[in-house]
Amino acid sequence: MRAKTVLPAVAMTAVSMVLTLAVVVMWLGAAVPWPVALVVGLGIDGGWLATLAYERRLAAQGDHSNVVTGVGWCFGLITAGVLVAHALTATGSAGAWLAVAWLPIAAKALWLVHGLWERTALTPVALDAIRGIQQEARDEAAVARARLHAEATTEATRLAAVTGAGARVARVTAKTAKTLSQAWATLETARAGQETGRALTSVTARVTPGVTSRWELPVWGPTDPVAVPALDGPALTDEALDSLVDEIHHSEVPALSYREMAARFRAAGHSASEVRLRAAWKRVV
Repeated sequence: MRAKTVLPAVAMTAVSMVLTLAVVVMWLGAAVPWPVALVVGLGIDGGWLATLAYERRLAAQGDHSNVVTGVGWCFGLITAGVLVAHALTATGSAGAWLAVAWLPIAAKALWLVHGLWERTALTPVALDAIRGIQQEARDEAAVARARLHAEATTEATRLAAVTGAGARVARVTAKTAKTLSQAWATLETARAGQETGRALTSVTARVTPGVTSRWELPVWGPTDPVAVPALDGPALTDEALDSLVDEIHHSEVPALSYREMAARFRAAGHSASEVRLRAAWKRVV
């Protein structure tokens, strides 16, 4: 990297010194002997080269002198001024000389760039360490991005699965609820029908003559298991059954519900069909 900045500066400085020497010899050769013109040209180039060498020595020591830098820029401006003056006084080739008049200033600028590079240059070890740190940071960033992407993909997949399962459960629940509602609507219609009781009574009258049964369809709601004891002993009459149901129903305050009354009725050892027990409950209540 050092050669990339110092070689252009050296080459442009050498070209500028050769052009300055040639211009001074051609310009002053007509007025003074050519050895005198040669000495003047070498003096300008020598002064420029000496200040440049001293400036580079200070830079190598880590030092800087504004006076030396100013003298070097003065020699560069003098060289450029000589080239411009020669271009303005020359006949037939003024444009060509003006085209190269900026070379001394460009040479000084290149030396300035080279000096800035030297003040900020790092050793190969430091550059390798910096490259390693940067590569490690890039690796960590890439791993973090990959991890976040994987987590986002997993979360999206899980959410899609949960959403799909919830939708399926909701559809099945809705379908089941619709079917049950239709079934219970049918049962309710049958319960409310005026001919339902008569039809059931006409059927059971042939099986249980002399017993008037009241038929009721199942009721929608939770059910409690009840213990049904063995049906031993004589069947209770309607009056005795009504008396027992009334006694159990009003045994506590507030009065017991049908389920509680039925459970205590059967727990006490009494026996009666569910139809008769419910009929007695309705008559009492």
